[in-house]
Amino acid sequence: MSKMKVGIIGCGNISAAYMKNIPNYAHLELVACADIDVSKAEARAEEFGIAHAYTVEQLLGDPQVDIVINLTIPAVHAAVCIQILEAGKHAYVEKPLAVTREEGQQILEVAKRKGLLIGSAPDTFLGGGIQTCVKLIQDGWIGTPIAATAFMMGKGHEHWHPDPEFYYAKGGGPMFDMGPYYLTALVALLGPIRRVTGSTAVSFPERTISSEKKRGQKIQVETPTHVAGVLDFHSGAIATLVTSFDIMAGTQLPNIEIYGSHGSLRVPDPNTFGGQVLIRKGGSDYEPIPLSHGYKDNNRGLGVAAMAQALLTGDSSAHRANGELAYHVLEAMHGFHDASDSGQHYVMKSSCEKPAAMNPLTVL
Repeated sequence: MSKMKVGIIGCGNISAAYMKNIPNYAHLELVACADIDVSKAEARAEEFGIAHAYTVEQLLGDPQVDIVINLTIPAVHAAVCIQILEAGKHAYVEKPLAVTREEGQQILEVAKRKGLLIGSAPDTFLGGGIQTCVKLIQDGWIGTPIAATAFMMGKGHEHWHPDPEFYYAKGGGPMFDMGPYYLTALVALLGPIRRVTGSTAVSFPERTISSEKKRGQKIQVETPTHVAGVLDFHSGAIATLVTSFDIMAGTQLPNIEIYGSHGSLRVPDPNTFGGQVLIRKGGSDYEPIPLSHGYKDNNRGLGVAAMAQALLTGDSSAHRANGELAYHVLEAMHGFHDASDSGQHYVMKSSCEKPAAMNPLTVL
């Protein structure tokens, strides 16, 4: 069976999940890893039995590497993706695609010029939970989708993260941290977004770290920590999305619900691959629906496997976690903030294809 050889740049915490999962996909073979701190690459290579621990330049110069997964910090996502593409290799990057819209456009332009694929996390929407919901909507279980709600609300990373400062700096905040999961899921379920509006707030200008290592240190907040938005989809559906680090006592609100002309659908946490799917019709209670699709565990790397399938088969629809989708999500995230600042709707300039539904029998 044909395989695409994979290299990873960035050997921090998130890399372990990719390194564990990649050997489980039929069309992927992990052959190299790299980091600006080569000792981190060497440690990961030994831990996961990876043949080569490289500098970034060495990995990009290795002719056997077909796809490079970019797991660097968001601030350099764009620069590293462009390096990968210019080296003649397909690129897949952790979310978000880039920090700014301009950087995101540059990535897409280089990929097009080089005739290469760009993919981006999250790929959780390819898991059994959300794909079951996609199938239920397609099969008419709730009728025509009319509206949706989505909530990601908590009390902030300073309560548990050892280094939470980034989440309150420019380019951070709840929308850019967790928004990609929710927006990607909504596009997979309802299609591309036409326009957005939003209101943002900095509820607590100063946060105190209560997690270990930096307990008691103060963080000056430089980005909105509560973002409430409304999305109009080209399909006609309207969604409400709230992301917040300011909900100190927690909430019982569902992650995502889709409301149709004949029923309602409760979608699992979009930051997971599996989860429970619930459906409600008329005045009945919500009832659980068995998952129709596989990939229910932490299958991080599923988007890379689908990209490899597209490359090997020539079926472009298999490349679902693609750059156009990731850019559309990036633009929408900025759009909420722009709408709040301007007091006007933000009309989306980009669009994307609604990702093709997964076949329940697909094994990547």
